[in-house]
Amino acid sequence: VWMYCRLYRQFERFRRPELLNAAKAGGEFLLRYAQVAPPAKKCAFVLTRDGRPVKVQRTIFSECFYTMAMNELWRVTGDARYQSEAMEMMDQIVSWVREDPSGLGRPQLPGAPASESMAVPMMLLNLVEQLGEADEELAGISAELGDWCAQRILQHVQRGGQAVLENVSEDGEELSGCLGRHQNPGHALEAGWFLLRYAIRRGDAKLQAHVIDKFLLLPFHSGWDPEHGGLFYFQDADGLCPTQLEWAMKLWWPHSEAMIAFLMGYSETGDPALLRIFYQVAEYTFRR
Repeated sequence: VWMYCRLYRQFERFRRPELLNAAKAGGEFLLRYAQVAPPAKKCAFVLTRDGRPVKVQRTIFSECFYTMAMNELWRVTGDARYQSEAMEMMDQIVSWVREDPSGLGRPQLPGAPASESMAVPMMLLNLVEQLGEADEELAGISAELGDWCAQRILQHVQRGGQAVLENVSEDGEELSGCLGRHQNPGHALEAGWFLLRYAIRRGDAKLQAHVIDKFLLLPFHSGWDPEHGGLFYFQDADGLCPTQLEWAMKLWWPHSEAMIAFLMGYSETGDPALLRIFYQVAEYTFRR
């Protein structure tokens, strides 16, 4: 839904009625079936064709993408129902993250270390940018949340600036064990272009340079397979074998995030080194 609406709204060649109609049909399907037990806001991760829930994740991510879809559909159609739904869901997501996560259904086990995944503030920052686009009033209201998200992401740069770690403690320190050493190059690059967009909007050249160095170049150079090419799925910051059995897989999405990040970096700085990396990733991605 989000993709069809975005293409329809921003590119003349995609301004076709069949694309908009498909997005509207998808949006109405989500409105009717995505929330598993209304008025509770938890959304299904997987639905059958006729709208029956198959799987629910105990995270915020289905709800984040639901919010993006509703907001973008409102921008294209002007139908206030979609924006109202987006804002209500956004309020719920923020409440889960910053106040009370119990509604996610994830038990707080006594032996589990208190940790913060980079994915959570990263996705929230993306929502702040989505909802505040071309809406100065809403951008102003959500400015504090955007600043909070950016600071939470930045604290994942650890080891004297030499590693981006996927999980840190709630006060921004490195965790012990494999959880603390866990790295996800694709996530770091995705967070990089979210932060870069944030820095550009703020006109913060210092932050922009820091993001390019730590969230683009650092995870790319550490995560790129020097022998066969491509970005590893997971890594261990100490060079040990990651616990995830699929760690060496070369998935499509980290390469997509890398191309977005480096093209955005080049468009803002004109640095040819960033453009060369974009072409390096594109060559690997599209010729395999």
